[in-house]
Amino acid sequence: MPVGGCAVLCLIPLLPLFLNSTMGFELCPSECLCYESSALVDCQSRGLVHVPPSIPPSTWMLDLGGNRMTEVRSRSFMGLWSLKILLMSNNSIQTLQPQSFSSLHFLERLDLSFNRLRWLPQDFSQSLSSLQQLQLEHNLLQHLDSASLSELENLRKLDLSQNRIRVIDVGALSSLSRLSLLNLEGNRLNVLKDGLLSRQQSLEKLLLGHNNISVVETEALAPLRSLTLLGLQGNQLERIRFKTFLKLQTTTTHLLMSSNPWICDCELQRVFSKIQHVRRLRVYDYEDIVCHAPPLQAGSSLSSLDSQLCVAETASVLIITITVLLAVIGALVKAEFNRKSNQTASETESEKEEK
Repeated sequence: MPVGGCAVLCLIPLLPLFLNSTMGFELCPSECLCYESSALVDCQSRGLVHVPPSIPPSTWMLDLGGNRMTEVRSRSFMGLWSLKILLMSNNSIQTLQPQSFSSLHFLERLDLSFNRLRWLPQDFSQSLSSLQQLQLEHNLLQHLDSASLSELENLRKLDLSQNRIRVIDVGALSSLSRLSLLNLEGNRLNVLKDGLLSRQQSLEKLLLGHNNISVVETEALAPLRSLTLLGLQGNQLERIRFKTFLKLQTTTTHLLMSSNPWICDCELQRVFSKIQHVRRLRVYDYEDIVCHAPPLQAGSSLSSLDSQLCVAETASVLIITITVLLAVIGALVKAEFNRKSNQTASETESEKEEK
């Protein structure tokens, strides 16, 4: 066999390695850095306006943060079967087109924070059944419907903080049965509704601070059997019901309740006293709870007034009771006096008639 022919034949087994090396180099987008050893593609802060083509199929982590994207087009990530982490924070993304993430069956973390999303498409969660962490903080979301998160059954952490959410449909979180962290801080929620968290038995941290919540409905917290931290600080709570918190059948739950416009009266003091006496409940910031009303107590901490509120109310009740009692006694004395006067007059008249 000619020497040249032997050389060609001897190189054939090495051809796949050569092609893989060449293909790997060619597939890396020119704007990005590809690290073959770690399957990382770094496209951060490259001025990109869309997802670049030719991303290696073996990519495990893709960083597209800090670019100038305003939308994510349909099927932008086709063929990236190995992708587990996708970072797209600090863009200007306003729109997610249908099936934006439909091929990412094995994605575990998706970061869309610090964008300009106003809504999530109905098929947002399609094919994202492996997702464990979803970051949507610092967007412009106003409403969560019952469909957009419906396929995220393995999600553990959901961050929706610092949006403009006013309404969450009952059922919007129903598929998230494995959720351990739900962060809704810094939104515009007015009420925590019964049934909203009906499937969240695994939830450990529920962060609702700095909303406009004025009502926590009686059964809203009842399903949360694993809750260790409930943040309700910085809302519009004036009063709470002991029954609502008694339904938390947990081992230990820390409550954050400060920076609300509390109306400090005997009833509020009794509720917090009862909560403090439930072994599994701890009001972590009790010393920081400050009265908003009535004017006489405004600015005072509830803890400093504990012994006064019910005493003052008891004294008021006692004064009212004594006043009412005196009025009743006065009325009875007067009635008896009138009865005797009438009786004497009748007897006198009878005597005159007999004479």
